[in-house]
Amino acid sequence: MSNPMAGGGMGGWSMLRSMRNRDEISTHQLKRGTAKRIVAFARPYRRDIVVFLVTVVIAAVIGVATPLLAGDVIDAIAGGGDDAGATVVRLALIIAVLAVADALFSLAQRWYSARIGEGIILDLRTRVYDHVQRMPLQFFTRTQTGALVSRLNNDVLGAQRAFTSTLSGVVSNVIQLVLTAGAMLVLSWQITVLALVLLPIFIIPARRVGRRLAEITRESYNLDAKMNATMTERFNVSGALLVKLFGSPDVEAARFAGRAERVRDIGIQSAMYSRTFFVAMLLVASLAQALTYGLGGWLAVTGAVSAGTVVKLALLLTRLYGPLTALSNVRVDVMSALVSFDRVFEVLDLRPGIDEKPDAVPVPRGNGRVEFRDVRFRYPSAAEVSLASLEEVAALDRTVNEPVLKGVSFAVEPGQMVALVGPSGAGKSTLSMLISRIYDVSDGQVLVGGVDVRDATLASLRDEIGVVTQDSHLFHETIRENLRYAKPDATDDEIWAALAGAQVADLVRALPDGLDTTVGERGYRFSGGEKQRIAIARLLLKAPSIVILDEATAHLDSESEAAVQRALSVALTGRTALVIAHRLSTVREADQILVLDEGRIVERGRHDELVAVGGLYAELYRTQFAVTDSPAPYAEPERPEQPEPVVTTVPVGTYVAQEALPPAAAN
Repeated sequence: MSNPMAGGGMGGWSMLRSMRNRDEISTHQLKRGTAKRIVAFARPYRRDIVVFLVTVVIAAVIGVATPLLAGDVIDAIAGGGDDAGATVVRLALIIAVLAVADALFSLAQRWYSARIGEGIILDLRTRVYDHVQRMPLQFFTRTQTGALVSRLNNDVLGAQRAFTSTLSGVVSNVIQLVLTAGAMLVLSWQITVLALVLLPIFIIPARRVGRRLAEITRESYNLDAKMNATMTERFNVSGALLVKLFGSPDVEAARFAGRAERVRDIGIQSAMYSRTFFVAMLLVASLAQALTYGLGGWLAVTGAVSAGTVVKLALLLTRLYGPLTALSNVRVDVMSALVSFDRVFEVLDLRPGIDEKPDAVPVPRGNGRVEFRDVRFRYPSAAEVSLASLEEVAALDRTVNEPVLKGVSFAVEPGQMVALVGPSGAGKSTLSMLISRIYDVSDGQVLVGGVDVRDATLASLRDEIGVVTQDSHLFHETIRENLRYAKPDATDDEIWAALAGAQVADLVRALPDGLDTTVGERGYRFSGGEKQRIAIARLLLKAPSIVILDEATAHLDSESEAAVQRALSVALTGRTALVIAHRLSTVREADQILVLDEGRIVERGRHDELVAVGGLYAELYRTQFAVTDSPAPYAEPERPEQPEPVVTTVPVGTYVAQEALPPAAAN
């Protein structure tokens, strides 16, 4: 007996999958216009889709024609006659030709299916990946990485199935069902009705099995997600170190084993439910065939039908149940595909944080002047930059954030070093991110080389600015690849020159693989000071005219700090520098110090001048900098008598033009 699951586009399996997804898609509200967007997205593949559907239709017709020809062979044999042998041979040849044609069309169908599906995957993945990279930084701080990766994998694959398995399955099953049912009704309506009467006996219990499968499958997915999250957290360097420091590997193993055991139990249950489903389908199909042979045989004996007709009906019956069960859940299949597309479109509809204007102009190369004009900034709310489904929350927080910067104005001339100091949360790092346009100002202007950064091309802006943070990131690649991220066409000589300037060339030469040494995840194969110097080498290779140091030596020991400071002295030579200061040595060398408090510049001047005034900077110096950098009690340096230094204390909310500042504050 033929397997009823083999026909109809694997209808039984499609039904199971549909029932598993039913609860998930029932809670998802599709946006208006989703179907139109899908059609527009598929337009580049319209010719391939047409050819694909033609092959599906032809394959369905061949699938119905073959049983009919097999019945004719039986009638020819039973009828006898002089030309019976020739008739049987001719019919056999036709069946063979159809078999070859079916195989060829099957290959063509698979080729076009793969071409369409993989093309759609490529388009969706590249578009989503490119779009996500343009999202504001806050999007990444709020979004679960696993949920975002799932959009690039699971949902994209679900969308692909809309044009391969779902589309082909619906077309093939409809054609096969119509042709099969029509042929069976013509051959014998009594046997056809009897076969269809048994269908509810299969479908009703199968739906109950499907609901139970949906429950345990959902639990399995949740447990898998938790195990994946656990492995991701515990297997990165920081997580592994934490587990070892607290001596909890046994606890972690036991917790993981508990979840894994439940997944095992669910796997056993799921296997039994699935097997029960298939056995039930085979049983019902076998009973239907038994009835067909019984009733058909009786009709054949009485002369109502021929023996070949009985064979035709029995063979056609095997191709009836698959399409029927699949089409009974076609709405769920279609909705599943639409939901996958909709979830991908959700990400694509998020507004990028930074857009380049069509008429953007390049920043003047090598100018290096930076100016802030009455800059105000607030971070976007969660509703502006994220999706609830990516944060796994019921609803996004729509609270409007308070301003972080409130009327900040200053200028840094080419070649100057300006230090930013102030309490935590004063807005120092935020201010530096506005220069490189990680964020855009809420109000006011940030100019680089005299060009508003919002009017500049992103490429020229990135070329002009180099940043070294307190925890510089290195990709899990070789030293050469990490450095070439700043300049893809850099030669090895240029790379070695950059490493030498960063005071780390000798270290790299001593490594067995030299530039081909893999740095490890986030660069953890190197110490903090070594990693910072490699990051500085990357900056030197880029050769920007503006350098931003965001507490680049904050977490280093004294020896590492000294090495990094030597590297920084090379990196800052001849360049405009904006330094978020943590160490006193950097602050003392600055041409100007800007003291931020609650989003405003409250003091500006040079180190000695600000200490003498006794304001916020002096307080920070005595409580933080002096303790950090000077083991001896602070004493005022002896200076020759001179006029009282003039230090600008800026009234709150007041815009002060650079040209209007006193000499001490304008340096």
